[in-house]
Amino acid sequence: MIILTLNCGSSSAKYQVYDWKNKAVLAVGVVERIGLEYSVIEHKKTGNGEFTDKVQCPTHKEAIELIIDMLLDKEHGVISDLSEIGAVGHRVLHGGESFIKSALIDDEALATIKKLIPLGPLHMPANIMGIEAAREVMPNIPHAIIMDTAWHQTMPKASYMYAVPYSWYTQYNVRRYGFHGTSYVYTAKRAAVLLGKDPKDTNLIICHIGNGASMCAVKNGVCVDTSMGLTPLEGLIMGTRSGDLDPAILPYVMNRTGMNVKEMDSSLNKKSGLLGLCGMSDRRDVRDAAANGNEKAQLAIDMETQRIKKYIGAYAAELGRVDAIVYTAGVGEMAPHIRLGATKNLEILGIHLDEEKNRIGQCRNGEIDISKDGSPVRIYVIPTDEELVMTEDAHALMEGEYDVHMNFSYSFQHKDYVNKARAAGLIEDLKKKPELEKVLVYPK
Repeated sequence: MIILTLNCGSSSAKYQVYDWKNKAVLAVGVVERIGLEYSVIEHKKTGNGEFTDKVQCPTHKEAIELIIDMLLDKEHGVISDLSEIGAVGHRVLHGGESFIKSALIDDEALATIKKLIPLGPLHMPANIMGIEAAREVMPNIPHAIIMDTAWHQTMPKASYMYAVPYSWYTQYNVRRYGFHGTSYVYTAKRAAVLLGKDPKDTNLIICHIGNGASMCAVKNGVCVDTSMGLTPLEGLIMGTRSGDLDPAILPYVMNRTGMNVKEMDSSLNKKSGLLGLCGMSDRRDVRDAAANGNEKAQLAIDMETQRIKKYIGAYAAELGRVDAIVYTAGVGEMAPHIRLGATKNLEILGIHLDEEKNRIGQCRNGEIDISKDGSPVRIYVIPTDEELVMTEDAHALMEGEYDVHMNFSYSFQHKDYVNKARAAGLIEDLKKKPELEKVLVYPK
């Protein structure tokens, strides 16, 4: 059985094709520039290199049709008939309070999602366009929705409410929702494996640091707090997003400049964060500029890492006991200088970073431990796999076996789990960088 997962943005459609029986990724790809003068498809069949082509995709429907044509292509395809696809999983930004777990899509579910557009006006319309296009192209295949917010629905009210008029919550659904949920599902379950504990007995602080970044406090295996809020704007300093700031800054600057609401929203989401501080949003560029004496770049690094450290301290106090700190996503996995700045000098909390292990620990194919021997709190770097969570949710929903993550067992939370592609990649990584063996905890 084949599971297709889709992640549709306003002008893009990312996809992955997974062979359920053999537990292997068959192909990944993306259609970009949807709705522009020309579109581009980048398709990679496992073991067969990459294929790129310019095409015409006026809407998401043409993009989905193009993806299906590519999957059926004699040279680049991975299936011989559309009927081989057993389910399609769709990533959706916002489930509000309506969805506490992934769900099969029917007309009622789709109508509910559409009502949530005001909570995610930048992302939800594109998510919905992708769902509608895929259902039209593949009407006889079950479709599932996997929500970024569902993982966080276990937060207590004291964590998700804001100290604003209560009517804002009852009338307009203003509350903390949190995002990156599929990443937290994967990394929380994997951290429990590395700790040798039942997920329900683990307390974790997970740092999902990519261009978009958030953190999550996990108590007894479930989310009790997270840094993003009503939208993905709150919390950490990100590539182009401001994160936490004094709300009074908004009317102050708007009054001084004449900016309107739309312009302010764009400034906070697309022109702030690292980009606003130093003119660069890629952590590698910021790191290199700081190393060459760029004071604004160094300030951006210092501010970002201080913000992460502040949340680690707050969540440690909230949890009472911390078993592990987990870094994940592109920056969390591959930027030792960010981990160093955020985690050093936290010995008072039982968090002892090994700076040499941290320096070595750059790997997308293995799970590593960068804490000192004997550290009461382990510090793990765990490459995330959001697509696998989507795949397993979609398959379980189709089979009628799915439940909320606390009651559902994923393949990757078992000791004998092996990601074949990553295991093969790790062999090559170790050839190039043998010292990775010193920090590797899985696979051994």
